[in-house]
Amino acid sequence: MKNELVLVLDFGGQYNQLIARRVRECNVYCEVHSYKMTIDEIKKKNPMGIIFTGGPNSVYLEEAPHVEKALFELGIPVLGICYGVQLMAHVLGGRVTTPVTREYGKTETQFVSDSLLFKGLPEKATTWMSHTDYIEVVPEGFRVTAHTDACPCAAMENAEKKLYGMQYHPEVLHTDNGVQMLRNFLYEICNCQGDWTMGDYKKTAINNIRETVKDGKVLLALSGGVDSSVLAALLAEAIGKQLTCIFVDHGLMRKNEGDEVEQAFASWDINFVRVNAQEQFLSRLANVEDPETKRKIIGEEFIRVFEQEAKKIGVVDFLAQGTIYPDVIESGTGDAAVIKSHHNVGGLPDHVDFKEIIEPLRLLFKDEVRKLGQELGLAEYLVWRQPFPGPGLAIRIIGDITQEKIDMLQEADFIFRQEIALAKMDRDIHQYFAVLTSMRSVGVMGDERTYDYTLALRGVTTTDFMTADFARIPYDLLAKISSRIVNEVKNINRIVYDITTKPPATIEWE
Repeated sequence: MKNELVLVLDFGGQYNQLIARRVRECNVYCEVHSYKMTIDEIKKKNPMGIIFTGGPNSVYLEEAPHVEKALFELGIPVLGICYGVQLMAHVLGGRVTTPVTREYGKTETQFVSDSLLFKGLPEKATTWMSHTDYIEVVPEGFRVTAHTDACPCAAMENAEKKLYGMQYHPEVLHTDNGVQMLRNFLYEICNCQGDWTMGDYKKTAINNIRETVKDGKVLLALSGGVDSSVLAALLAEAIGKQLTCIFVDHGLMRKNEGDEVEQAFASWDINFVRVNAQEQFLSRLANVEDPETKRKIIGEEFIRVFEQEAKKIGVVDFLAQGTIYPDVIESGTGDAAVIKSHHNVGGLPDHVDFKEIIEPLRLLFKDEVRKLGQELGLAEYLVWRQPFPGPGLAIRIIGDITQEKIDMLQEADFIFRQEIALAKMDRDIHQYFAVLTSMRSVGVMGDERTYDYTLALRGVTTTDFMTADFARIPYDLLAKISSRIVNEVKNINRIVYDITTKPPATIEWE
């Protein structure tokens, strides 16, 4: 990587990924690292700037995360956000304390317009506050550049030393002009030029793959999801016939998806192997109702089928995986909590004969993966495919799984997605799908009593999938979707719409 670099030091804040994404949206490459990164390590990285994330601690407590004072003396611009600005104030001699009034949510904020951080922005705007403590006294050499009725220091700066901080969260959409403030930090203060684009990344990644693989063989487990499909396209562009993609069709995909995946890669100069294993998976899932047991069975069966096909190929040099940057971050950065340990093809490295794993997407966020897919000319319906769990419809069918239920859910889900697309809401709702519940209820159709299944529709909007709100789909559209499903899909007589946020619910039902 020869791009300009900004470091995001993680203090345990819930928005660390979002901050990094916002920086990259400004065409500046950034990486998330633990706040424990040493001064020497920072110097080696030679960053254009450093951003401190928020965090759940109080800076004046002994056990709270801290940094060395020397970090602020490197001459590298620093931007502290929430906990980050409090830490800056605390380390440099200011005073942080707990006020009588806490601030949470949208807050009217006054700005000093001659600060470079707020260049070209209005003097009054709404910001998103989320803090118990606040800066009571700024360090020597600093001035206050924003305030609210309850917070005397909503932003501060020492322009001479290029040290800046905000008490609010500029990275969330609730803060007016927040992304522009980050852009001002990157371009006006760090003097970035903005050399991070997916077009350039494509060229770099292709060259790196060719240098790594040389004349070796690469094996990829292709699921048909966005990450594995973009990875397949990238590898195809780089090494062509040296790539073998094994697509295990477990029969639990959405309607027509198996055929769509095969069609998308039909003209690519790669070895594409589709394994139709529907009966095998369905047999193993017979009479299984527990969702975790379903996941385990599907995972084990996938490995078994993949192994069988991989052995036909013989020794391969590289196993390619679609690991992306959130997987790396969520697997832990220093003291950060391990949200989930990611291994995209769990167990395969122990059973497949290969020399090395390659992960060409591990630097990218999901939105960047989609942009890369577009740069590579991948079919739009794959680039913009809805997020889909590995176990597929098995965890969107509550209770036991039968072919009849799979057919019902595929048809109902297809109608839901089709109508959302026709209404041009498919880019506004970040995930939407149908769930076939195990509940049956009485209905009346054609003057006759029915006793059929209840189908649940789920649609959410989110920025990070860690939290989500239910999508406000217009009633008329929901009515049309409901009418079509009940009329066109047998054995469903009731439709409900899930209006639960995450938390307390998860996005998926199982």
